[in-house]
Amino acid sequence: MDISGFKESSTETAVNYSREEELKAFDDSKAGVKGLIDAGVAKVPKIFVRPPDELAEEFDRYKNNLQVPVIDLNAIEGSDRHKKVLDEIRIASEEWGFFQVVNHGIPLNVLNEMIDGVRRFHEQDPEVKKSLYTRDRMNRVRFESNYDLYESKAANWRDTLNISMLVSDQLDPDEIPTACRAAALEYIEHITDLGRTLFELLSEALGLKDDHFNGLECGRGRTFVCHYYPACPEPKLTLGASKHTDPAFLTVLLQDQLGGLQVMYKNQWVDVQPISGALVVNIGDLLQIMSNDKFKSVNHRVVANLVGPRISVACFFTGVFVPPKLYGPVKELISDENPSVYKDFQVSDYIEKFFSRALDKSGLDYFKL
Repeated sequence: MDISGFKESSTETAVNYSREEELKAFDDSKAGVKGLIDAGVAKVPKIFVRPPDELAEEFDRYKNNLQVPVIDLNAIEGSDRHKKVLDEIRIASEEWGFFQVVNHGIPLNVLNEMIDGVRRFHEQDPEVKKSLYTRDRMNRVRFESNYDLYESKAANWRDTLNISMLVSDQLDPDEIPTACRAAALEYIEHITDLGRTLFELLSEALGLKDDHFNGLECGRGRTFVCHYYPACPEPKLTLGASKHTDPAFLTVLLQDQLGGLQVMYKNQWVDVQPISGALVVNIGDLLQIMSNDKFKSVNHRVVANLVGPRISVACFFTGVFVPPKLYGPVKELISDENPSVYKDFQVSDYIEKFFSRALDKSGLDYFKL
């Protein structure tokens, strides 16, 4: 890949620099961030450098002595244990919007194989990946780098394999790249089952019947985003993923042991420490709407790192996309003392707005009454 057109951070010049041209050159390469690393860049190109005001306020907002709640799902059938887990999920969803689950029933080898499969995909012959590179969201399986490349203030230091089961919950195995096909098919099956369990627990944690969210098919649509964050030569200048909330009811994240995920808690960034065999669960915007602000969809991000690659797989549970289905605040949670904060919505409306803006802009305001 020819990187001569990229302005690196150490040689910033305003003369004859066109951000639009650099974005297009990066996009047209179809090689992603890994393509830059493979080409030998020693500095972060300007399109990835965060705005000066963002960098200036950064380092007084970090806490490393806190930990996201960890919830053990082992033996939750017993009444006492079940109630304890529900309380833990309710508190974590209200106060953090995030928690990790252990003893969730998915074998460790299934998790490891998925991480390895994503690595194989991103580290294979670039020409194979390029055949899948597109910004067309109608492509159910696609390779991309920064879906919001042209809308964001700064590009993020990551590449993504996107497997969409948003419109149809059926997936032709042949659509999945051979590098990760077997691992992905098994992982998708396990995560789908875990999603049903989590939606049952979240329903109960809100005081609803356990089948409430599953009855509304909140876990039917799924999108798997398989991220690859290469090692970054200047990690303080950029981010692996800008701060954002998730366009989903619920997200279940598999991350490797490198770390880098941070969640905003009481106006401080807190590391989500990797735990072997654990999965990270977070409340999405759509569940915050459904819970009428009882459960929180909170900002999170991924920092860049001198070492890498970091690999993660996020499953977004997005509900019913087609045919149109109306969702809104749960009626049982609405009262004169606790009136509805949001209007009803269709998932398609929310997703459309999500993709029309930069990642770091919340979509909740669109649906507030």
